[in-house]
Amino acid sequence: MKKRVKAYHNAEFINSKDARALRILAEYLEPKARFEEHGLEDTIVFFGSARAAPDSRYYQAARELAFRLTQWSKGLASKERRFVVTTGGGPGIMEAANRGASEARGITAGIGISIPVEQTDNEYITRGLSFHFHYFFMRKFWFAYLAKAMIAFPGGFGTLDELFETLTLVQTKKMKKPMPIVLFGTGYWNDIIDFDALVRHGTVSPEDLTLFHRTDSVDEAYDWVVARLTEFALARPGAML
Repeated sequence: MKKRVKAYHNAEFINSKDARALRILAEYLEPKARFEEHGLEDTIVFFGSARAAPDSRYYQAARELAFRLTQWSKGLASKERRFVVTTGGGPGIMEAANRGASEARGITAGIGISIPVEQTDNEYITRGLSFHFHYFFMRKFWFAYLAKAMIAFPGGFGTLDELFETLTLVQTKKMKKPMPIVLFGTGYWNDIIDFDALVRHGTVSPEDLTLFHRTDSVDEAYDWVVARLTEFALARPGAML
């Protein structure tokens, strides 16, 4: 007699196109449960190239900035885990930010993605806070949903995708919460994206360029992010879209 298999134990079904909705839902519910288990409600997201070498100035800047923001967060009066440094979990800028937060003795998360060239999680992510996604849009949901600030270092297509999706959500007011966005590395960003040309061509408004702050200074980025988190997020607990 053939053994009967429950639907949720049927690997062939679970991995089929008919069960895609279940897999998408799993990438919402399983991370949600773990975030709640760790008391993680709001984050500072670092984006940037996986190719940044440890001796590069951007790697070192991301490491220092994550360290200082984590120290500041740990010094807040609230007993909750606030403003946890979160990255895509891989090498380069992601490793630098997780590393800085870890060196400040803070918890730090990595939200990874399965891609053809597999990347292992960097060693600085807090145990239990390493996530692995199949669907890019679910991964980006968790970046955006918990974030209270985003810092974009020089990066490639993935960094640009994450940056512009966030800018679109803020510009169209689909994201209701205040979202401080820093573009770190003015030479890179001015060379890669001519934001002023978008204004000249009438495709964005001049005020849209105030949706982000450009800088080359760790001190300036730190002061700017802390000031806005103090003004907005500390008075508005919890994630809200």
